[in-house]
Amino acid sequence: MQVVLLEDVKSLGKKGEIVKVNDGYAHNFILPKKLGVEATPKNLNDLKLQKANAEKVAAQQLAEAKELAAKLESLSVTLKMKAGEGGRAFGSVSGKEIAKAISDQLGLEIDKKKLVLPEPIKTFGNHEVPVKLHRDVTGKLTVKVQEA
Repeated sequence: MQVVLLEDVKSLGKKGEIVKVNDGYAHNFILPKKLGVEATPKNLNDLKLQKANAEKVAAQQLAEAKELAAKLESLSVTLKMKAGEGGRAFGSVSGKEIAKAISDQLGLEIDKKKLVLPEPIKTFGNHEVPVKLHRDVTGKLTVKVQEA
């Protein structure tokens, strides 16, 4: 029996492959666990349509991420910090605070996990913060840290 795999199956094949298996293996293991479907013309056509729709959605998400990255290049957020002795920053600015400032000042919802900060910002001035919007798209946001 020929089966189209819906998931990766160890020692059998990858998702989307058409593999030939014994009838018992297909009926007792692959089909009940929804790891694959029988390779009928109707099922093959349905899978092609699902794949085409998934590609359209992925292309749309990529375009939206590129658009947002271009928008972020021209925007900036301002955060205020207390100053300690000698004009040095007292404390630091974390990704959580930057995400809240983006939400409050720009009206954009960006998850703090998308901000790529190797370490918190501990100095005053302008800082470029990379924002990972998509697997292939990274935007840059200017964060201005001022003395309160």
